[in-house]
Amino acid sequence: MIELVDTNASEISAEFIRARRRSGSPAMGMVMTLVIVADDRDADKAMAAARSASREHPARILVVVVGSRRGQSRVDAEVGIGSGASGERAMIRLTGEVTQHAGSVVLPLLLPDSPVVVWWPGRAPEDTAGDPLGALGTRRITDAASAPTGKARAMLTQCTTYSPGNTDLAWTRITPWRALLAASLDQHPLKVTGATVTAERISPSADLLAAWLGDRLKVTVERRNSSGPGITSVVMETKEGPISISRSDGKLATYSSPRHPDRPIALKRRDLPELLAEELRRLDEDDVYAETASRLVKMGPKS
Repeated sequence: MIELVDTNASEISAEFIRARRRSGSPAMGMVMTLVIVADDRDADKAMAAARSASREHPARILVVVVGSRRGQSRVDAEVGIGSGASGERAMIRLTGEVTQHAGSVVLPLLLPDSPVVVWWPGRAPEDTAGDPLGALGTRRITDAASAPTGKARAMLTQCTTYSPGNTDLAWTRITPWRALLAASLDQHPLKVTGATVTAERISPSADLLAAWLGDRLKVTVERRNSSGPGITSVVMETKEGPISISRSDGKLATYSSPRHPDRPIALKRRDLPELLAEELRRLDEDDVYAETASRLVKMGPKS
């Protein structure tokens, strides 16, 4: 990593070119720009997750750390390539008046003619599409579960202000649950009369899963609390008996269905790089998430 002190977008861009020449790789084969908007607490962890995901999705990774608005306007950066990751990366720290114009710093650094994904690993703006940096993105990723406080409220806010291209990692976390539940109804084409989702009291993923089930099955879904970790069970009631998936340890689930023996299913809670990599695989609008977000808004706030 090359450190640039009191720099600007032009110097950062020039350093990317010099770094490629030093590595003997003038063409990096990058497929997108990933802009990460983080504070000092989240920046390093987010960069590590993005570097891991870049092995599957080579990208120019720009971590934008917006500091204090006080003091002299200044841009500092650390620029590098390689070191076990694909693409390029820069840690850009803004202080002073320039924090009000982060978009003007980032815009010249976007790869031309390629998608832009903006990710907030911590607290996100209420309207990400209307945010100056969010407006640059074709996809915008938030994570209500990482909000310091008010996780359920943060999820509801993101659903209320949904715009095409938005998604949340709380939604990504339930992909395996949704796949298993859909497969269970393929095996048992029975009419579901009701459902229950049991999870930690504050779990944006559980709230989304309940909204998704209610929207897909057109039934009332009860939300119950447990000690976790995460989602611990989902039960769908049918006239022949319940279909259930229960997971008490966050690793191995038990699948139960009418007239069939119980069987174990691997259902491990996934880490941040896996979740990010999944979201980077699709750059179009997620219609199912949009419908689920609308359903969650209609269901109202959670405690």
